Amino acid sequence: MPESTTDRPAPPVISVSEFNRLARNVVEQGLPLLWVAGEVSNLKRYDSGHCYFTLKDAQAQVECVLFRHRLQVLGWAPQDGMQVEVRALPTLYEARGRFQLNVETVRRAGFGALYEAFARLKARLEREGLFDPARKRPLPRFARAVGVVTSPRAAALRDVLTTLRRRMPRIAVIVYPAPVQGDGAAQRIAETIVTAGARRECEVLIVCRGGGSIEDLWAFNEEIVARAILACPIPVITGIGHETDFTIADFVADARAPTPTGAAVLASASREDLIKTLLHLGQRLMRAAARALEDRMQRLDFLSRRLTHPGERIGAGLAQLRHLATRLVGAWRRGLGEHGWQIRETALRLAGCGPDLPARERRAAELARRLREAARRRVSAGRERIAAVAAHLDHLNPRLVLERGYSITHDSDGRIVQDATRLVPGEEVRLTFARGWADARVRRKGV
Repeated sequence: MPESTTDRPAPPVISVSEFNRLARNVVEQGLPLLWVAGEVSNLKRYDSGHCYFTLKDAQAQVECVLFRHRLQVLGWAPQDGMQVEVRALPTLYEARGRFQLNVETVRRAGFGALYEAFARLKARLEREGLFDPARKRPLPRFARAVGVVTSPRAAALRDVLTTLRRRMPRIAVIVYPAPVQGDGAAQRIAETIVTAGARRECEVLIVCRGGGSIEDLWAFNEEIVARAILACPIPVITGIGHETDFTIADFVADARAPTPTGAAVLASASREDLIKTLLHLGQRLMRAAARALEDRMQRLDFLSRRLTHPGERIGAGLAQLRHLATRLVGAWRRGLGEHGWQIRETALRLAGCGPDLPARERRAAELARRLREAARRRVSAGRERIAAVAAHLDHLNPRLVLERGYSITHDSDGRIVQDATRLVPGEEVRLTFARGWADARVRRKGV
């Protein structure tokens, strides 16, 4: 018999949040990080900096979120109606149970591959030092000739010529024609830059073209153009596209202008500005000359007040001379009197400090007597000491012992014999007496 349905275990009951969490895990584990293309619509950016938008095509749509930290790295903001490609992770927003894409990065559809190629080439050339500001050359302030590398039919050339004619009508302009888009344009642009650098006909070179899509500007993102700009001996200014357009050529060039017109402004001095500067400098020069002239006139007036008649100056000099003579005589007299007083005082001091010669003579005689007495006593004491030492030496003199009948015996080696045991019978010995000596032979010995 079939089992009753009442015997089956009931399935577990979960909450909505648990269900959404399970669904989110299934979505994130089943769908990898991928690129999705579509049109941006309903874009909203909140105060938090996060962007929310819908990505749609003709048949479907999906909600997307682009968080603030990823938008800041992106460097540009998506707009409604823009065709884009997003790299995103499919997920489920649990609080609303809404399927959405968490966007990591966005690129404009149709040239995503070009943009990636641009980023790779830019990073490589930057590592090689092509963008180093230290190697960029200054632009000439007053260029006499300006070269322009662009298409002769481009509106950019007309803008450059119009700007140069307005700013500096007499400046020479040399046009180096080259295609600015299409197949082979990069090669032709690079060859034209090399030609302009080899001819040295201009002092600054403008490489320009008008605005367009990234495909239209791509010739200026080629490495061959960057290398040609780097090797050009003439300072290079780029004016490519609009102000928001940046190409590899802009980073390599010595100066980058936002537009071709801006490039012409950088390459030339303004005639009107120069005229205004000259007028201003002329006015400053005239004011400086007027002030200098006024200063000289005032100084002349001051010096003229100091001028006097020669006779008056001679009379004043004579009066001054008489006054100085009177002061000199008075100073001489005062000095003479002061010196005389000093001489008298010094004589009195010398008289009081003179030596007492009789006393000194008596002192010298007394010292001589004491010296003779001391010498006599010293000599007498020395004699007595010598006599005592001589008497002591006489007591120790061996010859006095020999005078009493003793003798000194030396062995064959000349040593004094004090012990008979040292002698052997038949040994030669020498006997020393008070007067003279004698050799002998030992016949026998005893102790």
